[in-house]
Amino acid sequence: MAAPGVEAYSLAMSPDTTPLTDWLDRFFASYHAHRPVNGTFIGWHHLDHRLPDLSEDGAGDALADMEALLVEADGLPTDGATDAELLDLRLARGFLRIQSWEYGSLHFWRGNPCVYTGEAVFGLMSLFLSDFAPLAERVASAEARLQAVPTLLASARENVRHAPREWTERAIRECRGALAFLRRGLPAHLSRQGVDRGGLEEALDVAARAFSGFRDWMETDLAPRPADHHACGEEALALYASEGHFLSQEPDEIVSYAREQMHDAARTLAGRARELGYPDVESGLGALAEDHPSVKEYYGAYQATWDQMRSAAEAHHLVSWPDFPIRFVPRPDWAREAAPDLYFLHYRSPAAFGRPPEHDYLVTPIDDSLPPEEQERLLRATNDSVIKLNHVIHHGGIGHHLQNWHAFRAPSRIGQVAAVDCASRIAMFCGGTMAEGWACYATDLMAEFGALTPLEHLAELASRIRMCCRAVVDVELHRGRMSVDEATTLYEREAGMSGAAARSEAVKNSMFPGAALMYLMGTDALHDLRRQRRDRLGADFSLRDFHDQLLAYGSVPVSLIAEDMNRRASDGA
Repeated sequence: MAAPGVEAYSLAMSPDTTPLTDWLDRFFASYHAHRPVNGTFIGWHHLDHRLPDLSEDGAGDALADMEALLVEADGLPTDGATDAELLDLRLARGFLRIQSWEYGSLHFWRGNPCVYTGEAVFGLMSLFLSDFAPLAERVASAEARLQAVPTLLASARENVRHAPREWTERAIRECRGALAFLRRGLPAHLSRQGVDRGGLEEALDVAARAFSGFRDWMETDLAPRPADHHACGEEALALYASEGHFLSQEPDEIVSYAREQMHDAARTLAGRARELGYPDVESGLGALAEDHPSVKEYYGAYQATWDQMRSAAEAHHLVSWPDFPIRFVPRPDWAREAAPDLYFLHYRSPAAFGRPPEHDYLVTPIDDSLPPEEQERLLRATNDSVIKLNHVIHHGGIGHHLQNWHAFRAPSRIGQVAAVDCASRIAMFCGGTMAEGWACYATDLMAEFGALTPLEHLAELASRIRMCCRAVVDVELHRGRMSVDEATTLYEREAGMSGAAARSEAVKNSMFPGAALMYLMGTDALHDLRRQRRDRLGADFSLRDFHDQLLAYGSVPVSLIAEDMNRRASDGA
């Protein structure tokens, strides 16, 4: 197996070696060897000089590793294994089965150019998003990865014969973002840091020419040969649901439930808007843009809101909120031109291991250097409700950031890393219902305890409609019962999204089967589990204890957390 020694994973390893812990060590070693960019984001830095090998041979080696691990897992002795180890075995087997399908499908390395552009550009950007090591070490790793970009993109030309038009268009945009980063953003950043770029100039040029050539190839060769493999198919969708999310519901049940919840939320939303004196929902939601900080207040508004939400959570004893420093800072200069064309997140999960003491949340830059009309446009788009609901509650506060703190300390090794944000999605699919489910549930929770204004309640209801639409699209599109155009129309009609936003969401849904339904199914599964525990415990139920126990499992499927909690309750634990 072409992988580093297992000692490289000592931060995650159990000190006692058994056949199962040895298998898990080799699972993680193989995972990292074939996904070195994921490793950088997770905090395993000894392969920071490498990009993934997505050539025919490289993909074949990865697939052979996974198949060998799966065969071995079938006869693995588990006597004396801990509950966390048994959970990891179950999750790892599901991950390997899903990945085995992906490695043979047209959705990923065989038919999606974004797989290559995403890994290439974020393989580089990941080295500069935080100060996890001295700059000189990160620059040396960047130089090696810059030199490896042509090989990675050449593999795409060999492997991707046809692709859906929308995926090719996205990959072309990502090339544009990569070129802005390589030609202007990164050189300027290194100059400001006093780095001698003499040794890097050739590597920067090599990578830039590779991105430019790949963009030209897509425009002239790949785009004229569009494919229509947006749908992964019934069998693959079932695999994601059963071996990734561990859901018991059938596809028709998910769609029926999502549509019912969507219509209920729409009726409630319309009624709430009328109660607040607005003629329609759009008017009520539009009024939210009027409440925003001034330019001078803008950056401070994030921290002030964060402080308010933490105080509210603590006052109502909602959850144990540890000291997990985060600071809201403007998106760095080196990323500003490139970011609009890339999967560049405001909040990207901190590394599970070896992270800096303070995590940067990258907010939209707004200052007096912008024209007044642009300042006003951005302030209206990043208004008080967006700051509170999206940036603070969902992402940077009680939502993702708090959940990540607990996940990094989970007994499950997969639970520690599964929801870490990587080049184009989280590290392991199985982390989705907990990561996104908790973040959406947390917003419901803060609303329940009075943290939202009446208008912010409208925004939250609108978000629920969009969440329901995602579940419908995910299932129906990947079963071949809905086209990307029809998905776009659904988002516009039911969720009130703009044409551009609806199209972007539908295309993203088409690229990542099973991912969009995690929001609704995870959120509502958490609400269901809370009701079950409250009904069982009665007066002894403590909301904070429940949340602390829940979060301690880490980023693993909510369905499996519920299964284990209920088992323990039946056993009297």
